Amino acid sequence: MEESTGHHLGASIAAPKSQAASHRRPGIRIPWLRYASFLVLLALLSTIAGFQSAHFRNALDQWRTAAPANSSAPAPALVSTSKPSSANMDAEEIGRLAPQQQAERLLELAIKRHENSLELINQKLASWRGHLESTGHLFNLVLSALKSDDPRVRTAAVEIDLEASNLSKSHQSVTRLLKQIQNDPHSRYLSLWRLGALGNRGVEPATVLSNLLRYSHDANQQTRFWAVEGLAMLGTEESIDSLLSILAHDPAQQVRERAATGLARSGLLTGEQRLTAVPQLLNLLDDDSLDPGTLGLVYSTLRAITGASFGSNPEAWREWWAHHDAPEKRVHVPKGLLLA
Repeated sequence: MEESTGHHLGASIAAPKSQAASHRRPGIRIPWLRYASFLVLLALLSTIAGFQSAHFRNALDQWRTAAPANSSAPAPALVSTSKPSSANMDAEEIGRLAPQQQAERLLELAIKRHENSLELINQKLASWRGHLESTGHLFNLVLSALKSDDPRVRTAAVEIDLEASNLSKSHQSVTRLLKQIQNDPHSRYLSLWRLGALGNRGVEPATVLSNLLRYSHDANQQTRFWAVEGLAMLGTEESIDSLLSILAHDPAQQVRERAATGLARSGLLTGEQRLTAVPQLLNLLDDDSLDPGTLGLVYSTLRAITGASFGSNPEAWREWWAHHDAPEKRVHVPKGLLLA
């Protein structure tokens, strides 16, 4: 009886131990499952971030290797195929989209010169504040818009990019970009570009210019390249002087090419501003210190700005300019350069 009782008692004791063990084993596995799930989630987020980063890098690489001013490649066609009726329909449809999709769609239409798109962008900019993200898709659209020969499309692209980058037109935004340029080498390049854009929109242009000039003499070639981009985005007479000097004297061919492109067609300089560079470009034709490649950039920049073509004949260029009576022509003499 006692043996039987003892047997049952032992069984009753053993059972809870077995049950406790069975409860403990899942308890031991759960943290590991959670840890494994966390690692999977982290890997997924890392993959997404890497994809976005690669997307931006690819876009920037295409921009950095874009055809320089001496390229004979034709400009992309930007002829609008829109009709007034479709414009009204698009406006209604766009109004039902989220802010991010509104900005992307309207910038696409602006690039195609769809009527009313620029007006709608101006109307909606304030409502987009705080609701846009600088995604790879939107950034690619901004880059495409900056190739437009319509300065209003370029300006719209800059306004959208600043909103998507959470950069208000304020002293705080300039300070923030300067800190990024100084402390974060990975974001330095776009920060230099956006610093120029802020200056163009009237935010501390003198401060912007002085800092872009400082970085245009940096020992790092890519930093100088993006300082040149910033100067082209700034789009002031002072930035023209700087781009001319960089075109003539920077030690890197890529940087000289980008300065030529900034003078000829990229950035936010107006057509009238570009024409003011012609006398200085003519002066450079007499600079014996220029190598043949740089001299070729000067000629190609003259062709791009004026639409004229006199090959490598400096006298023909001067003769043409002397009799050129375009109403927008005016002469701006930068420091350190004589008139042609």
